[in-house]
Amino acid sequence: MRLSAMTSQNVVYSKLSARRRYEVWFLRLGLADHSGAWWFRYLLMNPGHGGCPGHLLGRPVQVWASWFPRDGSPQSFIQGFSPDGLRLSGRGESPFLFEIQDNTIQENSCRGKLNVDGHDVRWSLRYRSTFSVVVSDKGWFGFVRTAHSDGAFAGEVSLDGRVFQGDPLGFGLQGHNCGYRHRGFWRWAHAYFPRPGKNATTLEALAYDMPFGLVFRRAVLWHEGRATICHNVRETALDSKTLQWNLQCTARDGTTVEAAIDGRGTGIHRLPYLKTDCSAAFEVANNSLAAATIQVQRPGEALEKLATDSGAVVEMAISGKAG
Repeated sequence: MRLSAMTSQNVVYSKLSARRRYEVWFLRLGLADHSGAWWFRYLLMNPGHGGCPGHLLGRPVQVWASWFPRDGSPQSFIQGFSPDGLRLSGRGESPFLFEIQDNTIQENSCRGKLNVDGHDVRWSLRYRSTFSVVVSDKGWFGFVRTAHSDGAFAGEVSLDGRVFQGDPLGFGLQGHNCGYRHRGFWRWAHAYFPRPGKNATTLEALAYDMPFGLVFRRAVLWHEGRATICHNVRETALDSKTLQWNLQCTARDGTTVEAAIDGRGTGIHRLPYLKTDCSAAFEVANNSLAAATIQVQRPGEALEKLATDSGAVVEMAISGKAG
């Protein structure tokens, strides 16, 4: 795992001639007024193959917007596009740009405009952060990068005329994932803990299958301006139906971290993702209004406990061996 400059984490990896690959830039922001959370995705899907022709979610360029209301059921709005109008920065080129019609994401800002099934969704956001990290990097096979781990968002989002506006508007992260295929399973969570008068703390955790029955597990804590990297993560409790996940780990400097991610409730949103071999879809469960608690014990320092009732996101999926 590497700690890197924020501007390096979003650079494009995929060639537009790639016939089997997904690459996605995404944001999760929990609104500062605690009324809900938004999840946005800008996706390339098999761009050199025209996506997955004949599949509803198979367009080669897609933009997703999901709304997680505090008191209600989540909604998703997904629109596909032809790659003819795509403006994309070159592979490995900075600054980063992804633009299709009225939808754009760059290093520190994004905007969007979707009209799906009679619903009108628009957004214009700016964001800043102090921490960036490569959580997992398996080269050509895939990576998980977080360009803005402790993201603070400003701007506005509107849904059918209802406007959410502020500076700050919300808090969360902006990430970037890529792969030849989706993993056979994955579990991922990110929690943002505001600390009045101090910099926010974040925790990101990831687990997925690897060849020969191995499992990749990693957790990254950003706390008091210091990164704690845990390679020896133990999953002490797991319920993929209710999105509950408990973790423990000890870093090389002796710091111990215990975390409990709780995605139970009406905020669980289940969406179909399409495999990159176009063979089938599989279900991904996401709750972008999850609760989380952590305990941090650094050598020679007092035990610290942090909690949030809606500042976390947790996602779990089983895609199977192929695709």
